[in-house]
This record gives sequence, structure tokens and C-alpha cells, in this order.
Amino acid sequence: MWKRYPLRLYLAGALAARAGDEMSGPALLLVGFTAAGSPGDASALLAGITIAAAVGGPVLGVLLDRAERPGRLLAVALALYAAGLGAVLVALGRLPFGVTVLIAACAGLLGPALSGGWTAQLPRVAAGDRLPRANALDAMTYGAASLVGPALAGGAAELLGAPMAVVLAAGLIGAALPAAWPLPAVPARNDRPRPAARSGRRLRIRSIGGETVAGARAIAGRPQLARATLASVVCCAAQGMLAVCTAPLGEQVLGGAGRGALLLALAAVSGLGANAVLARFPHRAAPATVLAAGALAQAAALALAASLQPALLIVAALVLGAGEGPQLTALFAIRHREAPERLRGQIFTTGASLKITGFALGAAAAGPLAHWSLPGTLLLAASASVLGGALSNGGVPGMSRSTRARSREHP
Repeated sequence: MWKRYPLRLYLAGALAARAGDEMSGPALLLVGFTAAGSPGDASALLAGITIAAAVGGPVLGVLLDRAERPGRLLAVALALYAAGLGAVLVALGRLPFGVTVLIAACAGLLGPALSGGWTAQLPRVAAGDRLPRANALDAMTYGAASLVGPALAGGAAELLGAPMAVVLAAGLIGAALPAAWPLPAVPARNDRPRPAARSGRRLRIRSIGGETVAGARAIAGRPQLARATLASVVCCAAQGMLAVCTAPLGEQVLGGAGRGALLLALAAVSGLGANAVLARFPHRAAPATVLAAGALAQAAALALAASLQPALLIVAALVLGAGEGPQLTALFAIRHREAPERLRGQIFTTGASLKITGFALGAAAAGPLAHWSLPGTLLLAASASVLGGALSNGGVPGMSRSTRARSREHP
């Protein structure tokens, strides 16, 4: 099956789905503001779909691990996510706004399918020595999507109207279905989790809950995986702080609030370039080293940005991307290496959910702080990235040597 399913089909589907996902956030903000006329209502739509993704990830991971053909479940999740975006568009202005936010939240439960759920299938597409290069290419789809998605949303809204931007986002996600459906089946294993058979809905729900806990325990019980996950969450909190600062940075330093988004575009381009180099030389550095170096590069970039000097801001954006791109590749490499096959989907979707939570918490903390001091907020974000680098190299508190030994004995 690995030879029958081409890597290029996987990458094309991943890029389409993730570009649609990156496009959907700005599109929802624009259509919410257009319909409700309030920035608060517009941000509530985005918050609803984002927070729900953090909740739905672990359960979606359990279902993917249970499925014999996870690609088909992934395709259904993508179709429902795209349909949810369409339902939000239909509900705006026709139903109470609270109901519209609830619809967005229901769609958001399936959001991790586009990130961790998809990446978890990669070892069955590119096995063995092909995996490191494929992993770097997979990480590049995130960078490309983060660059293309918002630009498409803005362009579509300008030319065709904000509602059409949502329609196009849903269309891109739907375009990934032909790549998701034929993804390779899971090899038959006796230790794969199975649904509780004919013993009632309560037992099935309890079984899903138990398997979700098993995924979390697997992350916590493997030192390298735990360190990488914790470091990525802390770095995502720093990225959330930066996201809040981009508009005031643009306004105060670059001559317009909208120009702050150019910093993120520059970072995305730099990240793509760094990952392209990494894809050519996938074995040159250990993933843990790349993870730590990426965090420290982001810290240096955020500290540079705190200078509020235009030229240094440009340099900071380029350094930021050069740290973020390879760091994501290294995180995926550690997950692929450390995740047990029977819990792979849970570990990837739970990790994605934790990163979303870290980003949201960082953004929430940065709101009032940026109003008080923009350089202070950026320096705090830099400190968080330094902490992420330290966590990726250091030990996890409370983890004994015996636990580390067991993790090495039972990969």
C-alpha cells in the first residue's frame, strides 16, 4: 500500500486542506464583521472554532486510531468541517448570533483532522528512510498554507466579497477529500484499540475516555516526547503573543496596522526556505537539537522586534521563520519516532490541541500587556521561547530515571 499511494498526493491533499483552514480564520473574521458590524462578534466566531479544536483533538485521535481505514474517517471529518463553514455562512444574519457561534464551535471540533490527524498518517505513506524527508515536506505544507491562506482570504474578500472567501475556504478543504479517502489502511495488529462490542453506549463512551487518557499518558511517559510537546506549547504561547502584537507593530513602526501582517508573511517565506534546506539534508541534525535551536532563534527574533526599529523588524521576521519552520519539522520527527502505532493518531491530535491552547493563552495574555507596553510584551514572548528551548533539552520535572529507562526499553 505504501508504494501504491504516492507521497505527492498526500502533500497535495495536506496543502489544500491546510490552506483552506488558514483561509477560514481570516474569512470568518471578515464575514462576521461584515454581517454583525462588530469586531467583538467577528472575533467570537474565530474563538469558537479555535477553542473547539483544542477540545475535539484527543477524541478525534482515538477514533482515527480505532479505524481500519483512517483515511476514510479523515475524509468524512474534512467534509463535515467544510460543511460547518458553509452552515456558519448560512446562519449569519438568519439565526441568533449565539447559535452561529455554536455552529462554528461544532465545526471546530473537527479542526485537528487538518493538522495532527493528517500528519499521523504519514509513516504509512513514506516508510523507513523516506520518512525524514517526507516529514520535512509535510511541515512545509504548514508554512505554505500559512502564507497562501490569509492572502487568498483577503484577495477573495476584496474581489468577490467576504462570504465568497468562506466558500472558497470550504472548497479548498473539500478538494483534499480525494487525497484523504485512499490513504493506506492500518496494518492488522492484535493490540490495536477496538470499540466496545454490543455492550451499550455508556461502555463505548467510557472506552473512548480511557483511550484518550492512554494517549495523554503516552505523551507524559516518554521523556523526549513529553519535552518536545511541552516546549512546542510554550513556543506557541509566544507565537500567540506575537500575533496580538502584529497590528500595533505595523501601526507604530511600519506606517499602518495592516502592514503588521507582512511580518508574518516574511516569517512564513523564511520558514519555507529553511525547511526546504532541511528536506535536502534530513539527517544532518538530531530533532531535539533542531527543536531547541528553533526556540532560541524565535527568542532572538522577538527580542529584536522589541527594538521597534523598521529594519530590525524585517530581520526579526526572517529569523523567526528560520526558527519556526525547522522546529515544526523536528517536533513531527520526534512524534513519529516516539509514538506507538496504536496511539499515533491520539498523540498527534492531542499535541495539536495542546498547541492551539498554548497559542490561545498567549494571545489572551498579550492583549492587555500590549496595551501597557509593546516592547515589554515582545520581551515576555522572547522569554517564553527561551523557556521552550530549555524545556526541549532539559528533563521533565518529576520524571524519574526508571521512567526514562522504561521509555527507552519500550519505544
